[in-house]
Amino acid sequence: MPNTALITGASSGIGTEFARYHARRGGDVILTARSADKLDALAQELRDAHGIATHVFALDLGAEGGADDLVARIEAAGLEVDILINNAGFGGQGRHIDRDLDEERAMIDLNVKALVTLTHHFGQRMAQRGGGKILNVGSTAGFMPGPLQAVYFATKAFVQSYSQAVDQELRAKGVTVTVLAPGYVETGFADRADLHGTGLVKGGGATPKSVAKHGYDAMRRGTLVSVNETLLGIVVNWIIPLVPRRQVLKMVHKMQKK
Repeated sequence: MPNTALITGASSGIGTEFARYHARRGGDVILTARSADKLDALAQELRDAHGIATHVFALDLGAEGGADDLVARIEAAGLEVDILINNAGFGGQGRHIDRDLDEERAMIDLNVKALVTLTHHFGQRMAQRGGGKILNVGSTAGFMPGPLQAVYFATKAFVQSYSQAVDQELRAKGVTVTVLAPGYVETGFADRADLHGTGLVKGGGATPKSVAKHGYDAMRRGTLVSVNETLLGIVVNWIIPLVPRRQVLKMVHKMQKK
């Protein structure tokens, strides 16, 4: 049975662990990220350990036409995607008007536009074949507004809304869309987002391996939205919606502040 997973942002963190977990289950992988060396090393590791087929496409998904380029290269290689894992993304700390506008736009391009492009194309192919799985990596940030990470939180709110709507549209065609919404994870995200020194990262976070397993298993079950920690899930689903908006804003602002 075909079992090829396309994993974006596969060169590190949760993306690498998605690839390892899928490979342990005997699935082939299509790996993409900007770092060719890291992708090649991971591909070799997975071939040696599990004897699977690996395909590497090193490119910048967030660049203009990057996602379209990836689609074209996968099609040119004659590959079919049975599982799409949209994991690539980044954040950035600071007051919105003080942050570089190009950086904010780049965040939208990667976190939203590239994800939509890949979901649209491969979701369409899956629906035509009558089956497939899509896992979009969101965040608990998608459940609330995020002062000092205004654009990042907004992109993850989009991912959550968009993914649930597409799941409803495609489920009858045998295609499910799952949102993985983890809390803070110990990856290079905090370095890229300049979050060290904030309350968010002081208490540490989950491991990429545990989060990847949680999200992958939820995808296999066809779960709509899955938070990696039970207590955190209760907070964002049942408590945050009942707290006055202004209080939520103050709470998140304090958490993101250095």
